[in-house]
Amino acid sequence: MIRTNLSVVTLISFGVALPVQAENLDHVRQLLSTKQCINCELSGAGLVFAQLPGANLSGANLAGANLSQANLTGANLTGANLAGATLSGANLTGAKLTGANLQGTDLTRSYVVGADFTGTQIETAIIQGTIGLPTTAGNADMFYQMAMEAGQRRQYQQAIANFNQVLIRKPDSAPAFIGRAMARLELGDQKGAIQDSERAAALFEQQGDKENAKSAGTLAQTLKNPPEARSRGGGFGQSLINVVGGLLQLFLTR
Repeated sequence: MIRTNLSVVTLISFGVALPVQAENLDHVRQLLSTKQCINCELSGAGLVFAQLPGANLSGANLAGANLSQANLTGANLTGANLAGATLSGANLTGAKLTGANLQGTDLTRSYVVGADFTGTQIETAIIQGTIGLPTTAGNADMFYQMAMEAGQRRQYQQAIANFNQVLIRKPDSAPAFIGRAMARLELGDQKGAIQDSERAAALFEQQGDKENAKSAGTLAQTLKNPPEARSRGGGFGQSLINVVGGLLQLFLTR
């Protein structure tokens, strides 16, 4: 459940204990020559840029393997062990990952349009910048946490992308609207920030949270009538903190 109390934003890292064993070189050669390697032993294999469209890797052990930038379009990874594997920038369009082990799997900037994540624990994977995640993959809380972490790192575009994912999964998330308003404000999108803060105020009101509804409404009004400090060259975000009091701190710094 997404909470409006944002006092703790914790980056969860998953330490994955991998077996001390090397890849089976015969299996690597088999995979590269035939693209058929069911239940193969490929842990720790170096497969960067490997061209494996349509490969059958069902049940394969790819724990700790490096598949960065690999072409795995349409590949069958059903039941594969990808714990701790690196698939950064890999093309997994249309791949089958049903029941795969994705604990600690690095999927940053990978393409997963049309991929089947049925039965996987995508919450334990690293998915910053992953393109094409289905709405059934992950949950609102996971993306909300990532959005807040991106905001703390001042990566506001990434924060917005993650807040968008929250709202796809939970359209009535008032905290996500107010968080996105803050990120948009930091990027100079005052109109978008006003729209989001007004929507947050309405949702808080509907959900019986009158205190936060009032604060979000105050934010919207302040954005519509910005303080004079902005015209003097002062930071607009800091001026808003001064005017609105603890509202921005509640959602950004606590």
